[in-house]
Amino acid sequence: MIDFKNMDRRRFMGLAGMTAAASMMPRMIGSARAAAPLAAVKEEDAVIGFGHVGPISDEGWTYSHHQGLLAVKEAFPKAKYLEVENIPFSADVTRIYRQMVSDGANMIFSTSNYGDLLYEVSDRTPDVGWFECDGRRPADNLSGYYIQHWYPTYVVGVAAGLLSKTGKLGYVASFPVPSVFSGTNAFLMGARTVNPNATLQAVVINSWFDPQGAKQAGTALIDNGADFLFGIMDEAAYLQVAEERGVWAAMWNTDIRRYGPKSYVSSIVLDWREFYVEQVKKRLAGEWTGGEEILLPMGKGIDRDAWGERVPADVAAKADAVRDKIMKEGWSPFEGEIKDSEGTVRVPAGHRMTEDELYNWDWSIEGVSGLKV
Repeated sequence: MIDFKNMDRRRFMGLAGMTAAASMMPRMIGSARAAAPLAAVKEEDAVIGFGHVGPISDEGWTYSHHQGLLAVKEAFPKAKYLEVENIPFSADVTRIYRQMVSDGANMIFSTSNYGDLLYEVSDRTPDVGWFECDGRRPADNLSGYYIQHWYPTYVVGVAAGLLSKTGKLGYVASFPVPSVFSGTNAFLMGARTVNPNATLQAVVINSWFDPQGAKQAGTALIDNGADFLFGIMDEAAYLQVAEERGVWAAMWNTDIRRYGPKSYVSSIVLDWREFYVEQVKKRLAGEWTGGEEILLPMGKGIDRDAWGERVPADVAAKADAVRDKIMKEGWSPFEGEIKDSEGTVRVPAGHRMTEDELYNWDWSIEGVSGLKV
């Protein structure tokens, strides 16, 4: 049985609160050991592999990583590239990555977390540089990488609180995993800064990509009074529902406003291009080492999208003032006292949640319903 809690594709460890000076820079969260750099590779001899959990046409998570691959191809046109889509959580993971190694791969990016299915190959190929998105176990030749999605989510939540008339927010959830808990919590916390009575109902559809399931969930949430939909899906189904029903919506991964231009507020957008080019450059130059966990901050790998065409200027300005405070001052909204959905204090007054705590958030705050681990 797949452990969906531990399958979450967005995991990073132990980064404490950010500072204003560092808020625009990727974070290195320690090192597994003092690994030596892998040997340099000539561009014409380089073979770079990418393995994806979904289709590159999803306009979501996998599409965003594919755009990163295209940027690497443009930067290093003499190299050879391998790309495999729709890799299931099965023994196929091991087989596919073994084949990439057999095909001469010098560096491989797994754009989702496959855990031991990947490590079975990476541990036996010390001369290959490996990256695992949401990586949980760095090694000499393996690093992890991810993004701080909770900060732009909080910003969009402020806009949601200002736009919602009912104060009822809806969330289309994939699985009850930490990325969903941190997303729903951050979103509602942002909304409650302008509407203290706002609530959020989540519907879990047990998939990252299920247009029919997302459509049904969005419809049910609106029928239950929600006038603002948010979620973490890799497609646009609930945005289309929002457009049909005349409610607001915010998305994840990419700008897909064309599916609902009147309803579209923003998206939590991903951009891996600079990061991927930088890492391949290091690998070719003989400067790349494993053992790291790298977290890309808001403004450099993840951010809110440009505001939708119908978002009032004053709403955008108020939300962006919060974004500026986070990015320029190093402010974090995730400070106690914070209670869970049962009313128990989980973050005491004066405690600022660390990035490790934010990533591993596995409980709902007051006002969130529909999520259970």
